[in-house]
Amino acid sequence: MVTGVAGGFPATNPADVLIALVGKMKAAYRANARFVMSKALLFEVASFKDTSGRYIFNPISAPGVPQTLMNYPILEAEDMPAKAANSLSIAFGDFRRGYLIVDRIGTRVIRDPFSNKPYVGFYTVKRLGGALINSEAIKVLKFAA
Repeated sequence: MVTGVAGGFPATNPADVLIALVGKMKAAYRANARFVMSKALLFEVASFKDTSGRYIFNPISAPGVPQTLMNYPILEAEDMPAKAANSLSIAFGDFRRGYLIVDRIGTRVIRDPFSNKPYVGFYTVKRLGGALINSEAIKVLKFAA
């Protein structure tokens, strides 16, 4: 889904874009959905209000209670891209049903007695991968016109 503005939110009613993003998700996936975005973008979104003038971000400071955005949990991920033109900076979805992480058991160790004489070097390799398995379970907001 696109915001309608390259590199930003619309000037009028920017929260409507997030409401539309949630609306694109099927009800079966919304039950366990969450927002994923960087901290900088989260604090920008924290200033948004709905049509009644209420903030859409709920910063709960109690231990064990997650912060919510429109009653959905938020995950701060500094690996998410910064807001820029054509960036995919906000994700929303049920990541357990939409993304698969494969962790191959075991670590491979390779002994290298030749590269750094008289020392012996060791190289360790662990295989890990991931893939999108259900595109209906995850939606992404693109900052583009």
